[in-house]
Amino acid sequence: MSEQLEATDADRTLKARHRAMWGLGDYPTVAAEVIPDLGARLVAACGVGPGDRVLDVAAGSGNAAIPAAMAGAKVVASDLTPALFEAGRRQAAFCGVDIDWREADAEALPFADGEFDAVLSCVGVMFAPHHRASADQLIRVCRPGGKIGLVSWTPDGFIGQMLATMRPYVAAPPPGAQPPPLWGDPDHVKRLLGDRVTDVRAVKETVRVDRFGDPEEFRDYFKARYGPMVAAYRGLAEDPERAVALDRDLADLARRHNRSDDAFGMDWEYLLLTARTVV
Repeated sequence: MSEQLEATDADRTLKARHRAMWGLGDYPTVAAEVIPDLGARLVAACGVGPGDRVLDVAAGSGNAAIPAAMAGAKVVASDLTPALFEAGRRQAAFCGVDIDWREADAEALPFADGEFDAVLSCVGVMFAPHHRASADQLIRVCRPGGKIGLVSWTPDGFIGQMLATMRPYVAAPPPGAQPPPLWGDPDHVKRLLGDRVTDVRAVKETVRVDRFGDPEEFRDYFKARYGPMVAAYRGLAEDPERAVALDRDLADLARRHNRSDDAFGMDWEYLLLTARTVV
């Protein structure tokens, strides 16, 4: 009994840290300015249409939820960090769609079994620390024959490498927490979903990011707006030498990923995976 209570308390603390981290900076602006089309790509791949009941898990400000609603679906957008919803509500209103915004932990979704026709997540559920628990929930709330659709950054792609670059500068994750980019490994996701799904399609694609003038501009933009990076630099506030080293490492990483001959542009790799739950 006491061991279970300790595990629960540790999990509560971890989730509180995640909720606070994603509330730092300005993730809605990052999603809107840097990767605005990823959610629509996921919605199209899943064939979401009028009347579909759709759940966007770890929705943030609705990068997938809003395109799904614009396709005519009835959408619930859930996230552990409800502070992100305000920007999503504004954008949904601008687009003329209604979305039900719900605070929810991806590892313990407060929805009924089989409640949705499609369950989506666009670079969201990958950041929940316990992958098996999240995968179980995605399948549980999707109806038999419904669609699961995921976009996740790959381990070898730019964001996967960015998170790896930051790892030595932040506190070690608690036991049992798994690295987010594993969701970008198709074999890992297939193992998580197992024989509970069929018609699995996993393809690696890239999104071009060319809004930054140089690697340093990219780094400084993310330092100010991307929650995990804001948190990393706050943790280095008393260690300016390591903060300078992280500055250098992030700019160097971005420079290595430049794919433009006459300017600065990166191709960020992600895994697009769709599947159907078994009937």
